Amino acid sequence: MNVYGTKQIRNVVLLGHGGAGKTTLVESMALVTGVTKRMGNVVDGSTISDYDKEEIKRQFSISTSLVPLEFQGEEGPIKVNLLDTPGYFDFVGEVEEAVSVADAAVIVVNCKAGIEVGTEKAWELCEKLNLPRIIFVTNMDDDHASFRELILKLETRFGRKIAPFHLPIRENEKFVGFVNVVKMAGRRFTTNSDYVECEIPEYSKKNLEICRGALVEAVAETSEEYMERYFSGEEFTYEEISSALREHVIDGSIVPVMLGSGINCQGARMLLQGIDRYFPSPDRFECIGVDVSTGERFVAKYNDGVSLSMRVFKTIVDPFIGKYSMVKVCTGTLKPDSTSYNVNKDTEEKIGKVYTLRGKEQMELKELHAGDIGAVAKLNVTQTGDTLAVRTAPIVYHKPQISTPYTYMRYRTKTKGDDDKVATALAKLMEEDQTLKAVGDKENRQTLLYGIGDQQLEVVVSKLASRYKVEIELSKPKFAFRETIRKKVEAQGKYKKQTGGHGQYGDVKMSFEPSGDLETPYMFEEKVFGGAVPRNYFPAVEKGIQESVLKGPLAAYPVVGIKAVLLDGSYHPVDSSEMAFKMAASLAFKKAFMDASPVLLEPIASMKVTVPDKFTGDVMGDLNRRRGRVLGMNSDHHGKQIIEADVPMSELFGYNTDLRSMTGGIGIYEYEFSRYEQAPGDVQKKEVEARASQLDGSES
Repeated sequence: MNVYGTKQIRNVVLLGHGGAGKTTLVESMALVTGVTKRMGNVVDGSTISDYDKEEIKRQFSISTSLVPLEFQGEEGPIKVNLLDTPGYFDFVGEVEEAVSVADAAVIVVNCKAGIEVGTEKAWELCEKLNLPRIIFVTNMDDDHASFRELILKLETRFGRKIAPFHLPIRENEKFVGFVNVVKMAGRRFTTNSDYVECEIPEYSKKNLEICRGALVEAVAETSEEYMERYFSGEEFTYEEISSALREHVIDGSIVPVMLGSGINCQGARMLLQGIDRYFPSPDRFECIGVDVSTGERFVAKYNDGVSLSMRVFKTIVDPFIGKYSMVKVCTGTLKPDSTSYNVNKDTEEKIGKVYTLRGKEQMELKELHAGDIGAVAKLNVTQTGDTLAVRTAPIVYHKPQISTPYTYMRYRTKTKGDDDKVATALAKLMEEDQTLKAVGDKENRQTLLYGIGDQQLEVVVSKLASRYKVEIELSKPKFAFRETIRKKVEAQGKYKKQTGGHGQYGDVKMSFEPSGDLETPYMFEEKVFGGAVPRNYFPAVEKGIQESVLKGPLAAYPVVGIKAVLLDGSYHPVDSSEMAFKMAASLAFKKAFMDASPVLLEPIASMKVTVPDKFTGDVMGDLNRRRGRVLGMNSDHHGKQIIEADVPMSELFGYNTDLRSMTGGIGIYEYEFSRYEQAPGDVQKKEVEARASQLDGSES
């Protein structure tokens, strides 16, 4: 592949709902640009971007793929770095990595399906990041696809920004061409995306005038001179219209709508022309970071004439081809066989060959200029989000904003002795996927796997088996309950053991009551008069309490919130020992605890659920069913409500799936541990029964 300068590059992310046709559109664009001689097919598993075994098996994208295309633009050749992202919400981390390096977006909408949840999420993401965008309407070959109806829905949902640049031409109920609204000309498809000029159909003219009028009005608003010419009835030239529209698209005030059929390769050429004409090159933007040497904010244009800096936005770890760090060069030029400095890790990294990836294919490059996207192999310590620069100019760029995973399952290895292999394999998967987390829960003696949703965790299990030949099984996690007491009780603990020679003797009388502090396991005091228990045994008594609270007598959970007071006791001048008094304190604790109205405390999460207004009733009803307490509701001023609630952690298992089901996938939530509260009687009874075997030391 040729080397391209900053002005010749277009970094474009493809967004949209799962199944909208993003991967098929990439195939048709690859065919148009001569990358392939024959279009691949998602069903056959022959596409460029869905090359992973899991993607082929499941027939949808799981990770972001880079597909660079070379295209002859209006002012010369350009390189379009297409980032094909997954549409399914479980893989949102891949989307977030891709948009962090994209300069513009194409939102793919299936005309028959219309505006789906993925469409809205894609739009919201572009609005948040102020990304210029084009909406490409695919599936126009479907007889039941109504472009006019879709445009009305887009305008209703997203406002006056929506601007149809193309209108469909149909003959005998078949999609045969389009009207170019900007050029006011008809186009009839010949082979694939190629076309010839044709007459504008009579039925299109009324709608064409409306669309054209809106575009010309938008052009007039770009300057006072244009506004005067517009009101005087003067026509704008095509060059003036095209230039003005480009500025509007880049600043986000116009979102062009184009159309085609991915599967028939219709419209791909016009989309590439639109990307060339209306989308910005990286030199229009700034890269913002921190200069580590001064601690000050660093701002620079994408410029290949200065020292090198680049950021790693994605990592690929393949057991066969090795590790690739995908980078976007911010300043300078990346060359092979050089040395770079990892600013985050304070380590030098050796750069070998420089590649661009096209799906699973690696293509060597002589160099990579500022604004371009490529890959470097086998970096030792570099991870996603790190910045590579020169040691004399240490810049750190912001890491991609990645969603926090809240769905988790317990996992166990199926084969004994595979724990280390599983840990190593998971570490590699976590390098690739920033939304995946493996956490050891020592308290409940379990290992937890966190992700965005259940489907993602299923894919992880499958990848472990196919890639790394290790198997794990997922199950419902155990939850960290606590035990405490509700009333004050006094108890005696006497430990007496006679053997040959010295015996063991310790005797204590203690009181136990609620301390009021559920953050602390226990408080210890002594109120012994007259030396009934010598002072040197006080630490041993406390040690007995300290060990006892680790595993409560009720259900073998840790104990919190008790105040233990040593009141009295007795000792033997020969047989008493620290161990004897420790055992005596432990006996007193166990006796008193079960008489002091013991209760289980369950962990409570503080939760926020963001949903459109129309779903608030369903969501609050569901939270009530989960024993949650709704605390309030606030508008986000974008048609959504943020519901705040306290919910028991044990009731949040499976919540991700249920929330998506209730809201059609558009609801999101977040939570954090808040505190412990007394569990209801039925929950306590069930938990105590389930944990009975724990009291004798065995594991459930």
